[in-house]
Amino acid sequence: MALNNNNLSGYTTPESELEGVLSVHPTAARRPHAIVVQSENTSYSDEYITASFKNRGAEVTVSDGQYIINPTVQSFEFQTKRAPSKTGLMMIGVGGNNGTTLCATILANRHNIVWHTKQGIQQPNYVGSLLRASTVRIGNDPATGKDVNVPVSDVLPMVHPNDLVLSGWDISGVPLDKAMQRAQVLDYDLQRQVAPHLALIGKPLPSIYYPDFIAANQEARADNLIPGSDKQAHLEHIRADIRKFKEDNGLDRVVVFWTANTERYSDIIPGVNDTADNLLASIKSSHSEVSPSTLFAVAAILEGEPFVNGAPQNTFVPGVIELAERHQSFIGGDDLKSGQTKLKSVLAEFLVNAGIKPLSIASYNHLGNNDGHNLSAEKQFKSKEISKSSVVDDMVDANRLLYKAPEVGPKGLPVGKGEHPDHIVVIKYVPAVGDSKRAIDEYYSEIFCGGRNTISIFNECEDSLLATPLILDLTILTELLTRVKYRKTSGETKEFAPLYPVLSLLSYMLKAPLVKPGTDVVNSLNRQRNALESFLKACVGLESNSDLLLETRIW
Repeated sequence: MALNNNNLSGYTTPESELEGVLSVHPTAARRPHAIVVQSENTSYSDEYITASFKNRGAEVTVSDGQYIINPTVQSFEFQTKRAPSKTGLMMIGVGGNNGTTLCATILANRHNIVWHTKQGIQQPNYVGSLLRASTVRIGNDPATGKDVNVPVSDVLPMVHPNDLVLSGWDISGVPLDKAMQRAQVLDYDLQRQVAPHLALIGKPLPSIYYPDFIAANQEARADNLIPGSDKQAHLEHIRADIRKFKEDNGLDRVVVFWTANTERYSDIIPGVNDTADNLLASIKSSHSEVSPSTLFAVAAILEGEPFVNGAPQNTFVPGVIELAERHQSFIGGDDLKSGQTKLKSVLAEFLVNAGIKPLSIASYNHLGNNDGHNLSAEKQFKSKEISKSSVVDDMVDANRLLYKAPEVGPKGLPVGKGEHPDHIVVIKYVPAVGDSKRAIDEYYSEIFCGGRNTISIFNECEDSLLATPLILDLTILTELLTRVKYRKTSGETKEFAPLYPVLSLLSYMLKAPLVKPGTDVVNSLNRQRNALESFLKACVGLESNSDLLLETRIW
């Protein structure tokens, strides 16, 4: 078998040991876009896929105990540019566990480097990626009646992760090959083979370090800094880095991604960060409440490039959102949803939808990587606690049979959350376990006629190996959404316009999804997945799947 084991390390796995190993794992395979919708709703040109879509909903008025429902229909057209952009990914925190794991695994897939583990030969893949390793139902085979499923990444043309051009900033100047060894995430034999490729990327770009925003225990790593304390100069330096990276690599698009340490929450101060103009003025005056992540977000917005926040702090202060709206530049966040919180968004919904009333949810974690070290500081932990604690809110709000609604204030608005499960989150730093995070959850619920039910879950996971595919999915989806435009077809015909700057369609991968101001946050994992599937299908003129399966229920 001719397997491209181009590892620069002077060692090639013998052919005899590669028996049974596929040349390329299915999740890493390249496939041409092969979905063709034959419908009056869908048209194709060399440059675009254009699809008509009817958004069906309902307006509900409650009057004297009656629900008056008026179905609504809005007609849209979506236009998707067919050719994916040549895309670069610039990570803040590229030398950390997530950054080095992502770079190393993309390189392993790009060069198809196989490696030895104690279980045998391991092939590189993109298992854990929603886009590359899960499927979506697109219809039925008329001959057999069976469902036809395709990879999510095949519904529309998307960037292949192997094609991402990689770079980024870090407050630690350790070269990426050495930083990968420091992280202790990947198997030694993979590290050994991929290290020469990582060495070609070299040392991270200097970053910004404002000690007040991350734990004091990170100071020892901060040896690769943009000099000075002038935040306007820092902003211009970062913008120049983005432009240079884009120009040097001939890129169409750069996604800027925060995967660095969790910061403390920023105070929202009128006149400082509450509007776009105030925020820009605060950067010029080097105001102490402008965080590093907010500065990177502003730099990306001003360069017209998307910014995604993979950590829990409130990077997107009101001034950042207004600035993104002004420049029609895309933003998304917050906080990667990889393990405990993803499970919670499924299990809490299951219990409430089953008519069971969770009374308390207690979540405990311990981990030993640098993320855990940073979160051992109280202010940084508070940011994480906030993002983890809101995950069940919309499920509780949807069932006021089980939970009492909030009281109504004098202005007719609800006061507080109303009845809610007791919810506690604990995170402890235990260096010995490294990147192998332990998560323990207890769900204590009321069941029939005053009975009680307890569900306990122990989850051990490699933190960065769960998080890395999410970074890839967020990057690839973000690039796709920059190529999608829409217009309403009712009334006057208008030009196609870009989507709203806050990319709430990324919610499936995020603990505390950023949404359009004034709209409700959806945390239900099932609803988040359905929304993404429905949108991708709408862009090719397909209706959302119906699980009614009416043909199986009638003669």
